[in-house]
Order: sequence, then C-alpha cells, then structure tokens
Amino acid sequence: VQLQACGGGLVQAGGSLRLSCTASGRTLSSYVVGWFRQAPGKEREFVAAITWNGGRIYYGDSVKGRFTISRDNAKNTGYLQMNSLKAEDTAVYFCAADPPAGWKPGDYEYDYWGQGTLVTVSS
Repeated sequence: VQLQACGGGLVQAGGSLRLSCTASGRTLSSYVVGWFRQAPGKEREFVAAITWNGGRIYYGDSVKGRFTISRDNAKNTGYLQMNSLKAEDTAVYFCAADPPAGWKPGDYEYDYWGQGTLVTVSS
C-alpha cells in the first residue's frame, strides 16, 4: 500500500484544516488507518486511529474533542479534520495503515506510512 498525505499548511490558532490520506496499490478498506505527528525535537505522537469500517475510533489525549478521524473506503481515503488548532499542534503529520490482525490501540508499528504533511499553526 502506498499512502499519500496532503492538506497541511499554515493556519492561525483557532482555525481548521483537513488532512487526507489516499491509498494506492491496494484497497484501504482492509486496513486500520492511523494518524501520527512529530514536532521538531520531539518523539512521534499518536493522534488518532480508525478501524476498517469506522466501528472503533481512538484519539490521543491532546486532540480529543478537537480532531475527528474518518474514512471513505469507496475513495480509498482517510481523513483527519482538525479544529480549534493550537500552536502546539504544529508538526509533520503522517498517515499510516496496518492490517487489523494483531493491531491494537496504541500501536506505533504500522506496516505502511505516508510521507508526511506539515501543519504549522501560528499563534
């Protein structure tokens, strides 16, 4: 599976962005989709994950209530809607996909990763 993340950019604090993660090579519907982020000088952080049919969704504590993960399997695409953005949300955001077998919430070891898209929130 090849993943292409896009939608990052510069936004003012309080604003919104929607990231997209489009898969090619295989259908994304077979996989868990996760979003992670990494700020300069910091470790990679879990943001959100969604199971293949959207039946289970998980969020990192720092984004709960502000970010929404979703997916459209017909379009082979996952999304991350980010609202009420804060300066501390500034990071490179990565999407990832993992087979459901053996996956559990909190996993960081996804099989497939996109290249990352930069989100910069100005205060």
